[in-house]
Amino acid sequence: MSWSDPIADMLTCIRNAQAAGHQVVEMPGSRMKAEIARILKAEGYVHDYELVGDVKKLLRIALKYTDESTPVIRGLRRESKPGLRRYCGWQKVPRVLGGLGLSVISTSQGVMSGREARRRKLGGEYVCSIW
Repeated sequence: MSWSDPIADMLTCIRNAQAAGHQVVEMPGSRMKAEIARILKAEGYVHDYELVGDVKKLLRIALKYTDESTPVIRGLRRESKPGLRRYCGWQKVPRVLGGLGLSVISTSQGVMSGREARRRKLGGEYVCSIW
């Protein structure tokens, strides 16, 4: 695990677990990762998530599949990296796959989907895209 970009590590854990066909993936947890997992659950990309532990937190995500082996999440990409942060205003919040995908934006009022950020007229850091 890398210490420089924990969100990219989270996306890689999800990608690897889906490639291996796992039902549940566990990773070190944080509030930011839990917020991304909350958005994934609200948009229907995962079944459930939970953040367990007091001092050393663990994030457990139950992955969702359309049938026995096809994952609901087709792709994950980290957009704003530690070496190159990407920000966008509310008018320029990206639409992933013409609105079929999901963009995650970290705003001053919390982490939310791109659709919600446009509705609330909030810009912020373009964290990742999911399709």
